[in-house]
Amino acid sequence: MNRNELFYLLALQQVEGVGDIMAKKLLTAFGSAYNVFQAKPNQLRAIEGIGEVLIRKLKDKSIFEKATAEIEFIEQEGIQVLYYTDANYPERLKHCIDGPVLLFASGNFDFRNRKMISIVGTRQVTAYGTEFCKKLLEDLAIFNPIIVSGFAYGVDIVAHQTAMQYQLQTVGVLAHGLNQIYPKSHKKYVAKMEQNGGFLTEFWSSSSPEKENFVKRNRIVAGMSEATIVIESADKGGSLITANLANDYNRDVFALPGRITDKYSQGCIDLIKTQRAQLITSAADIIYNLNWQVVTNPPKSIQKQLFVSLDLEEQKIYDYLQQNGKQLIDIIALACDCPIFKVSSTLLNMELKGVIRPLPGKLFEAV
Repeated sequence: MNRNELFYLLALQQVEGVGDIMAKKLLTAFGSAYNVFQAKPNQLRAIEGIGEVLIRKLKDKSIFEKATAEIEFIEQEGIQVLYYTDANYPERLKHCIDGPVLLFASGNFDFRNRKMISIVGTRQVTAYGTEFCKKLLEDLAIFNPIIVSGFAYGVDIVAHQTAMQYQLQTVGVLAHGLNQIYPKSHKKYVAKMEQNGGFLTEFWSSSSPEKENFVKRNRIVAGMSEATIVIESADKGGSLITANLANDYNRDVFALPGRITDKYSQGCIDLIKTQRAQLITSAADIIYNLNWQVVTNPPKSIQKQLFVSLDLEEQKIYDYLQQNGKQLIDIIALACDCPIFKVSSTLLNMELKGVIRPLPGKLFEAV
């Protein structure tokens, strides 16, 4: 992304009333942030949701002053900027309708074709939760997953520290700008985390760790991973919000059970009881449910029948897989404009017909 386009993207973020969803709508319609600001009022009115108030705000010159200050900070501090269509922007987050248009990053990342899980939980983590988290990551280390969390006290920092212990890439998603670290006591972990992973945020350098920012941050934690694991939680808390968001994004959610009398097991028990999370007792549950098994024998080939009859939905999915190669089920659903539950049953029928085959990690490919 060139500097000029980044400047106008930052300016667009400063327009009151333009969130990530509206920004993507405008960028799709006009092709670039620069073109959005060059658009005439009649062109803007043609976009659903754009009214006179928003048109006036797009013409407010003060937003450019703020964008200038932020781009200077980005350049001075060497901040990486990930645009939502970039190759190194987290792939699963691209398909969340409210995913950030821009992510600001510090560290060394490689999100492409990587297993990625989020680990969340209470800031008052117990010895039980700590030991489970450490054992879980020890057993998953062979699969080299990226470990995502929120860099907070408790479960978050245990997950980050353990990931570093096993040389796993780990990402802290922050609820403030990259000009500060919260909590301050965690500054001692920053340099090591940035060697293999680092920090992501959607917030500008002018943003403080306000309460509402943590809720917004949680959608990134949930959206960028294939699964969210809740280690411990009271009956209310940010980790439960993250679990609900993961469910909304059609991600797997796992929760660690505990004694029914334990305060910091109540949230996990409720997630399991209401079927918003699968029970987890060991790494084997993750490996099995996410199809992370190490393949020791080549997959049995499926003989495609000649002249197989496909209905319109099946043909649409088959053509997409033929053109794009192996794909995740949720990406297939988005690309083919079909509900996820219908795609699941359609893929099963196509597998029985021998025209597609499932792969580890919930991937499918045309035969």
